[in-house]
Amino acid sequence: MVEKRQVARGKRIQRRTGKTFHVATRLLPEEIRHPTYVLYGFFRVADEIVDAEETAPPAEQRAELERLRRAALGEEPTDDPVLSAFSSVREERDIADADVNAFIDAMESDIDTDRYETYADLEAYMDGSASAVGRMMTAIMDLDPAAEEAALPHATRLGEAFQMTNFLRDVREDVVERDRIYLPLETLRRHSVSEERILNLEFDDDVAAAIREELVRTERLYEEGVAGIKYLPEDCQLAVLLAAVLYADHHRLIRKLGYDTVSTTPELSFTRKLSLLVRTRWKWQWNSDPEAVFYEMSHGFDRDHGRHGHGRHDHTALRTD
Repeated sequence: MVEKRQVARGKRIQRRTGKTFHVATRLLPEEIRHPTYVLYGFFRVADEIVDAEETAPPAEQRAELERLRRAALGEEPTDDPVLSAFSSVREERDIADADVNAFIDAMESDIDTDRYETYADLEAYMDGSASAVGRMMTAIMDLDPAAEEAALPHATRLGEAFQMTNFLRDVREDVVERDRIYLPLETLRRHSVSEERILNLEFDDDVAAAIREELVRTERLYEEGVAGIKYLPEDCQLAVLLAAVLYADHHRLIRKLGYDTVSTTPELSFTRKLSLLVRTRWKWQWNSDPEAVFYEMSHGFDRDHGRHGHGRHDHTALRTD
């Protein structure tokens, strides 16, 4: 049984470190919102272990993540309120052990992996760091078996889309703070961009083209992800839709910067988030088709691959900030 103080702790963590996701989480019904706070607290605890690379050696980080894994899976007792709460939610909501393991494995890989040769390599990492998060979120919504089977592939893609948006937004931050490059090296080479240019924070038209290519790929992931929102419980759909709208709006900022996230890190203002919240809710009142509202809110979102958002709904998915 999760206690109120444990929920409150997860909420504080999310409000401090995941402001964008927090806006959307608040629209969830209480029986889903509270476990979401717990999950987010767990994700951040794991993430912070990996980000402690300057203060803890790799062997110590791995040992701490293994301790976290055992506690999360209920294999050993813990007095950590975040881990204890997560273990309870995992058991109560039947979160798959495989997804917990995939998430921890991805966090462990961050300890010694800071480059990804191909998008397939990056996608394998994101299956734990992002897609497993989407699947865990689906689990706490307690769908019936048929709806869950339909929703899960889309939840996987939406989690991947969110993470890719973060990677594209945070190119500079990942280099400066973590010496990591999440852009696939094959994409950089296709545009004649070396690792060194990214590490030196050098921006030009070639770098812009590489970032643009991954932005377009990510927008296809949103198409697949958003298409699955209709399978979620009705009282959860708006929150997930808003999360997609908020994350995807970073693409507008990235384009406005000419794809230069090497020199600066774009960030949605509080006013912009509030505006997107109000407008998304208003449109939702008149049209409860998630895809229709998403593409209405994401003007020109997918123009780079020859489609226009206003027509997509006619025929048709824990570094989280």
